[in-house]
Amino acid sequence: MSTTTRSTAAAKDSRTAGATTGASAAHVADSHDLIRVHGARENNLKDVSVEIPKRRLTVFTGVSGSGKSSLVFDTIAAESQRLINETYSAFVQGFMPTLARPEVDVLDGLTTVITVDQQRMGADPRSTVGTATDANAMLRILFSRLGRPHIGGPKAFSFNVASISGAGAVTVERGGQKVKERRSFSITGGMCPRCEGRGAVTDLDLTQLYDDSKSLNEGALTVPGYRSGGWNYRLYTESGLFDPDKPIRAYTKRELQDFLYREPTRMKIAGINMTYEGLVPRIQKSMLAKDKEAMQPHIREFVDRAVTFTTCPDCGGTRLTAAARSSTIGGVSIADACAMQISDLAAWVRALDEPSVAPLLTALGQTLDSFVEIGLGYLSLDRPAGTLSGGEAQRTKMIRHLGSSLTDVTYVFDEPTTGLHPHDIQRMNDLLLRLRDKGNTVLVVEHKPEVVAIADHVVDLGPGAGTAGGTVCFEGTVEGLRSSGTVTGRHFDDRAALKDSVREPTGTLEIRGANAHNLRDVDVDLPLGVLCVITGVAGSGKSSLVRGSIPASQGVVFVDQTPIRGSRRSNPATYTGLLEPIRKAFAKANGVKPALFSANSEGACPTCNGAGVIYTDLAMMAGVSTTCEECEGKRFDASVLEYHLGGRDISEVLAMSVTEAEEFFGSGEARTPAAHAVLGRLVDVGLGYLTLGQPLTTLSGGERQRLKLATHMADKGGVYVLDEPTAGLHLADVEQLLGLLDRLVDAGKSVIVVEHHQAVMAHADWIVDLGPGAGHDGGRVVFEGTPTALVTSRTTLTGEHLAAYVGR
Repeated sequence: MSTTTRSTAAAKDSRTAGATTGASAAHVADSHDLIRVHGARENNLKDVSVEIPKRRLTVFTGVSGSGKSSLVFDTIAAESQRLINETYSAFVQGFMPTLARPEVDVLDGLTTVITVDQQRMGADPRSTVGTATDANAMLRILFSRLGRPHIGGPKAFSFNVASISGAGAVTVERGGQKVKERRSFSITGGMCPRCEGRGAVTDLDLTQLYDDSKSLNEGALTVPGYRSGGWNYRLYTESGLFDPDKPIRAYTKRELQDFLYREPTRMKIAGINMTYEGLVPRIQKSMLAKDKEAMQPHIREFVDRAVTFTTCPDCGGTRLTAAARSSTIGGVSIADACAMQISDLAAWVRALDEPSVAPLLTALGQTLDSFVEIGLGYLSLDRPAGTLSGGEAQRTKMIRHLGSSLTDVTYVFDEPTTGLHPHDIQRMNDLLLRLRDKGNTVLVVEHKPEVVAIADHVVDLGPGAGTAGGTVCFEGTVEGLRSSGTVTGRHFDDRAALKDSVREPTGTLEIRGANAHNLRDVDVDLPLGVLCVITGVAGSGKSSLVRGSIPASQGVVFVDQTPIRGSRRSNPATYTGLLEPIRKAFAKANGVKPALFSANSEGACPTCNGAGVIYTDLAMMAGVSTTCEECEGKRFDASVLEYHLGGRDISEVLAMSVTEAEEFFGSGEARTPAAHAVLGRLVDVGLGYLTLGQPLTTLSGGERQRLKLATHMADKGGVYVLDEPTAGLHLADVEQLLGLLDRLVDAGKSVIVVEHHQAVMAHADWIVDLGPGAGHDGGRVVFEGTPTALVTSRTTLTGEHLAAYVGR
């Protein structure tokens, strides 16, 4: 029993003293002071029961995949959201996502949960830091009131509102009768008409769309998805607008216009009514309007090759009309304000002395000050939201909660220190404590010992990951955790030591005149053949140096923090390409087609279509997923399961752990070198406990990051660039990661790591430290050398924190 639970029980005993009414009162008191979770079974949780004190800061620890997120997010937060949704009318619920009740026996004492996670803010090109918060809306009101010349209301300063005018019929009542009148209307918006508020225009390289020496019937189109004979292709060959046997370079001006740019036109193709549209607008709508990261690899490769993005020449990238840019306050336009570093913008707003808008200035100033307070003062409001890291996105979401007057709310955070330099972690700790001290319950999933140390209560899950986890190993105080003997307790005070000797570089990667974002013409030589770590406070220019200056040539492999995209059917086997050699091995052993061994193809169970579950939509109530009775959740048709490889059917193979599968495909009848190689890489990155068929949607952030790293290890690159590979890693897993980085370097690779974790810094052969601050206070190289030299000099913030970490 935990310290808190024991003390609560003791207090309860003293209150009951043989009185039934006293017992009832004590139970009510406890229910108001605790969140009780009994019998939680979401994902890998094994009938977990915990009692979490309210109005306290509780940190959930454990190795990656131990069940922390399953308990905090998938059980507590999910049930709170479901209960809140049920308070709305059936009509309103019809427009809301349906949420199933978590697998748990008892869950009471809940309050309203506000989840502040690391989900990216999306890659909508019109979404910026300003629009994602209230800052941009307040700025628009400010300029509509004080801007000179006056050009209109707040919409006139919005790049998401187009200027339109027209006329339409409206029904009015006159003399007791309803009559129709034609009235004109106009809306003045701030959207640049050229780029439609995106700030950039796209140009298509026509040579990448077709081979003009060929005719359409000879296969001239080279766009993915426009295969000869397919509907996309027949739309052009059978349109009747041009001769399909004529080479495209021989088209008349009119024919070329129709082929490339014709407006949507209804016509019959093979007796079917279809809409014909020129090739260029058709591609723009079908491909360029999508998030590039969500595209299939071959589509993304085509877009990278055929499309160039350039700053809009009309608005200069500001997204705004000339009128919106012409209206200024003290010579500053709204475009200028949005381009300022937020810390500078906050100072500009404070300097405005306009009593007529005093409440607005106060609110805007507080919002901007919150950015600075939370360590994001180096951003600008015009920064695209999709370019923020997971940690930056999470801290941006915190902005609206810092000034909230709500109390007795449960705030749930997912590793809030991700992306933070040790210097910034104390600031984050102060914010978490501030939320608690306002009377809120704060639940934090975290690995960093600096955050665990400030907890009032700790819940440690494990002991291992996946099926080896899912139990509560410890509940209590931080000091109790230290002496608990759990994996977290044993590694809590781990410190990596500086290496006695460092590797010698085999060459250098020269960067000259780097000036992306806040970099100030940086010249630096990154050593090759060693472990090189790039450090600096958040916003100092690390990612700008790596992403904007290291050429993405064939020899460079980038492993960043962009999320893995996949459906409920995606799993480690499909994502890594492992399923392909497995299917071929089954097909060869049984003399049948490989497609039979895909649950997304011919081998799928016909009842559940290979999903393994049947989903029942209950309209306004939460939908229900039940295991398919036909295939019993195995996803395959019964006839497919009659085929075996090494004595196992395909469903049994997908139920194996990575470690078990590595042994299975490494020898004997099932020996498959291609599959064995992929499995070996998964074991190398510490994912041996995952099952091959586990849905990607159930993986933790740390697991997804390492899955991506394992996939990229197959790339034929000589230089690996990793962006914070310790994100989501438990203290015990960091040591394994260091071993993996060493193996990569010892195998002849060059490894460049952008990282804040002091253990990785201490283990480096060479450190490049950027700073000294963030935004325009950063962007310079403030140190280059060995970790020992950095600790000895202590001339930078990183040096000071690393020295304290290694005990120097």
